[in-house]
Amino acid sequence: MVRKLLSGIISNLKNSIGWKTKRKIVVFSVDDYGNVRLNSAEARKNMDAAGMKIYSRFDALDTLETTQDLEQLFEVLSSVKDKNGRHAVFTPFALSCNIDFEKMETQDYQNFQFETLPNTYKKLAAQQPDAYTGTWDLWKKGIDKGLLKPQFHGREHLNLQVFNDKMKKRDLQLLTALKNKSYTSISDEEYPTMSTYAELDFWDVKENEDLKPILKDGLNCFEEVYGYRSNYFTPPVFSIHNSLFQTLKDDGIQFLDLALLRNEHQGFNKFKKSFNYIGKKTKEGLIIMVRNVVFEPTEDRGINWVDFAMNQIETAFRWNKPAIISSHRVNFCGHIDPKNREKGLTALKSLLQKIVQQWPDVEFMSADEMALTLKKENNG
Repeated sequence: MVRKLLSGIISNLKNSIGWKTKRKIVVFSVDDYGNVRLNSAEARKNMDAAGMKIYSRFDALDTLETTQDLEQLFEVLSSVKDKNGRHAVFTPFALSCNIDFEKMETQDYQNFQFETLPNTYKKLAAQQPDAYTGTWDLWKKGIDKGLLKPQFHGREHLNLQVFNDKMKKRDLQLLTALKNKSYTSISDEEYPTMSTYAELDFWDVKENEDLKPILKDGLNCFEEVYGYRSNYFTPPVFSIHNSLFQTLKDDGIQFLDLALLRNEHQGFNKFKKSFNYIGKKTKEGLIIMVRNVVFEPTEDRGINWVDFAMNQIETAFRWNKPAIISSHRVNFCGHIDPKNREKGLTALKSLLQKIVQQWPDVEFMSADEMALTLKKENNG
């Protein structure tokens, strides 16, 4: 009862102020596409045998999206139409690069090396043809057909400072993961303010100067990989310091996806709290967007995820807000366990059907299209 009450308060708080629209807009913001976390079932088995822990469902199930993952996702997204005859669309907040495992192996894991996503797919198609033959071509078809509209989520989904420090120490977890062409099940307990997977985490605020060229390079690589400049950014693990905002602005980002209640690291394990809402502007001119619906259908929280999401969508519409649905790729991954993908896609299809049934005037949009629409409506 208390959890339900608290959830209702937070849901209303997310929508109480900021930009408004009377249109029933639904957006799916889905993190982690393009990222190699777990290579394969064999890699997971090898790491299990080496004593590598599974800290979360991401360590157990989160793989680079396969041909089957995308084919089945596209089928579900195409199964409904909005009032304009348009199918649902995912905005994959996607990585442009991954670790170059092969090059690192030839150099005995002495220096960090990375490659662009198409090169990753080319290698995986040769190594695991049943899973990855034609996947990158399917990615491009999904973009052309409006089923996917990726936006920027970082160059790689890793913290380079943590990575390099562990590599220098010849950390057994890191080396075991790398030898299995994976980057998962790696502890970050010795780094109080840095996550293994958060590209923009730091200890000393001065370290953000070293992160600026990584952001710039990542955005340039995004354009090279996906064919257009990204204007919308979700930081990995929602973690970013405001000293990087101008870099984002200078390199084409207009919209910054942040948490409702933000706890920004100021350096040396000191934090500053702030409150965000849809349409809030930073002093650099970035427009903040806040996700107001959560949909994680393969995460066991003891709730009906479809009903939970529907209630949050209803709240968003009641406050004249778009429904910005937050999710992760792991919900729709079947490379390790096809039942995981089946569970996630079954819930997604049910959610989509209920949305168009309850709100016949709904409009499906990508995140950037929604943000530009709201900007025009609210600013004239």
